[in-house]
Amino acid sequence: MKVLNFGSLNLDNVYKTDHFVSAGETLTADSVTVNAGGKGLNQSIALSRAGADVYHAGCLGKGGQMLKDTLESNGVNTSMLKEVDQLQGNAIIQVNKEGENCILLFGGSNRCITKQQINETMRRFDSGDYIILQNEVNCLNEIVDSASSFGLKIVLNPSPFDFALNSVDWSKLDWIILNEVEAQRLMEDFLYQDNINISENPKLFWEAAHDKWPDLKIVLTLGSHGAWAFTTREEIFQEAFKVKPVDTTAAGDTFTGYFFASLIKGKSIKECMRLAAKASSIAVCRQGAASSIPRAEEVS
Repeated sequence: MKVLNFGSLNLDNVYKTDHFVSAGETLTADSVTVNAGGKGLNQSIALSRAGADVYHAGCLGKGGQMLKDTLESNGVNTSMLKEVDQLQGNAIIQVNKEGENCILLFGGSNRCITKQQINETMRRFDSGDYIILQNEVNCLNEIVDSASSFGLKIVLNPSPFDFALNSVDWSKLDWIILNEVEAQRLMEDFLYQDNINISENPKLFWEAAHDKWPDLKIVLTLGSHGAWAFTTREEIFQEAFKVKPVDTTAAGDTFTGYFFASLIKGKSIKECMRLAAKASSIAVCRQGAASSIPRAEEVS
């Protein structure tokens, strides 16, 4: 079974700071590095390192060759990457002394996907294969519609949570994986409930989403408070492994990759959650995004 990740590629400019810069403030960074990143790239590497057969589709822009090289060196098939005459997508990431991050994203080449590219890509996959999506590329609704018509199992990480998600037919999704901030936005903007604290009432979030999309399955990550998986047959809670975080940039992407790679291998949802939590706990103890994602032998 193959996995298509139709996702973003970013050059991550990471600034280590004492605290996040505020309006009107000039702040001196302790260090700066340029890393391979983007939610799409991170998730492809996590999937591959967890043992999945991964194909990455998207657009490679000017200055992005290191991103393609990074994918290939991690066993990801890049034959469906399209080179475009646009600046490579990039991000400015601040990481404070507690290891928390804030991110400013520029789409660049990630916004150059076309309908023709989407349909040509989908023809190379079979019904029952998986497609992993994030909201850092354009044509998200067209990708979902095309994937559905070809019979792929569709996973969406609705991050960043913005207006582009309004055009997506959520009834065509098989899974969503999201954090508590994104779940709160989903409750308010799509389910029209703004009086529920997600971290305190995750089951109420599931019930509201299930009422609207009965076939949808959900993974909800809550950082140090653990994670939940909800399906029509089971509700699984996974505690977070206790560690001292250094950089949380790719924690969610690591969780996504390991969960779905494990699911594709036929593991139980309980085991998928445990492996994903383990992998994420390793990633947050390291600097960087893609470079922080552990390999399967480390997790096991």
